[in-house]
Amino acid sequence: MRMNEISYRLSQERAPIYEALEEFKKKRIVPFDVPGHKRGRGNPELTAFLGEQCVGVDVNSMKPLDNLCHPVSVIKEAEQLAAQAFGAANAFFMVNGTTSAVQGMVLTACKKGDKIILPRNVHRSVINALVLCGAEPVYVNPETDSRLGIALGMSISQVEKAIVENPDAKAILVNNPTYYGICSDLRSIVQLAHKHHMLVLVDEAHGTHLYFGENLPISAMAAGADMASVSMHKSGGSLTQSSFLLMGPSVNAGYARQIVNLTQTTSGSYLLLSSLDISRRNLALNGKAIFSQVTELAEYVRSEINQLGGYYAFSKELINGDSIYDFDVTKLSVHTLDIGLAGIEVYDLLRDEYDIQIEFGDIGNILAYVSVGDRKRDVERLISALSEIRRLHGKDKTGLFTQEYIDPQVVTTPQHAFYAEKESLPIRETAGRVCSEFVMAYPPGIPILAPGEKITNEIIEYIQYSKEKGCSMTGPEDLQIERLNVLKGV
Repeated sequence: MRMNEISYRLSQERAPIYEALEEFKKKRIVPFDVPGHKRGRGNPELTAFLGEQCVGVDVNSMKPLDNLCHPVSVIKEAEQLAAQAFGAANAFFMVNGTTSAVQGMVLTACKKGDKIILPRNVHRSVINALVLCGAEPVYVNPETDSRLGIALGMSISQVEKAIVENPDAKAILVNNPTYYGICSDLRSIVQLAHKHHMLVLVDEAHGTHLYFGENLPISAMAAGADMASVSMHKSGGSLTQSSFLLMGPSVNAGYARQIVNLTQTTSGSYLLLSSLDISRRNLALNGKAIFSQVTELAEYVRSEINQLGGYYAFSKELINGDSIYDFDVTKLSVHTLDIGLAGIEVYDLLRDEYDIQIEFGDIGNILAYVSVGDRKRDVERLISALSEIRRLHGKDKTGLFTQEYIDPQVVTTPQHAFYAEKESLPIRETAGRVCSEFVMAYPPGIPILAPGEKITNEIIEYIQYSKEKGCSMTGPEDLQIERLNVLKGV
């Protein structure tokens, strides 16, 4: 082993935030600061539920523990280790979820009136960022797979067309991989964007493992992207709500920190911060073996499900070299319509009848998230349950909706529509009007409607159908989604 490899391994064995918390626990410091539970003594019920070990390190920023908004010691060192592990120039610890990392990317790259090129099948956090900063979206409407009904990646020809038509755009945002495992030709998109002096932002919420596994699609930083938001809590093992914001050398990290501090909490949870620190160390030292195991398990389950008949657990056979440039085989996405059931119906049956909680079910597909925490006997139980659901509940698929994605008609910017004068109408009376709020199934959190888009009869039917099938619908002011807010007079 070369000396620089030894140095790398030794440094990645550190976990500075975790180590500082361990040192803190050894000292008998009397707390006259927040939080008010004072190491759990003030809330015995919470302490009994979470444990003394947990509440004892639920502390506030102090000199020995650094400050997330302006790190100068242990948090700074932990961020430097994360940047090194992920091949980035800089990395920020994010405790407001990957939503805040996505917003940090967009708000760093764009100001009011700036254009940003992006696929429309983005997570709502992207469009939320446009509401906040006033940037103008230039949508590249993705192709769809006619059988699966899902949106695909960004084709190079579509991106090139958008660049030629919008040479003043500041950035291009890419979903990579999508919830379903679809990957775009990220390296070519980066080269094309940089040639035209545009930044590339990657929503890599579902791609932590790409940095550490072998024979997986390329990661954002390896492809030369300028910024990436990475959900460590999804496939990286950290606590829910903890993420990384990664940056390449072209990004002014000081300015990006100012942007992040506009929306991220000033009271960063040390439970979340230490989970990021420990999980980064684990992946840096053991990630190759971890994700080899995850890949092997996912491929085994995929093969078994495809032998059941009726289901289609799709994978690399979809690759077409462009809109599906690569596929993330750790994503266990399964098409269900051929057994006569919507994905959400299979989701509900797994949960209600078999005590199996999968990640989501939508109109035509389910996603079971496979990770290092899964055991062989657990996946066997999933396979068995799917077999029984097909046998007991399978039926003719006539009448089922097939498309997960409907191309929007954009009338105005998300910010203008969100803040404009509006009126509330029964959903059936909104066709032809411009929506001023979000409507989406969550997960996956991709808007069916976003502010500034025209409401069509097709979209209304889709929303009603999704509700009837039991999809968890979120976004509008009316929680029952019987009414929608639309722009007044438009």
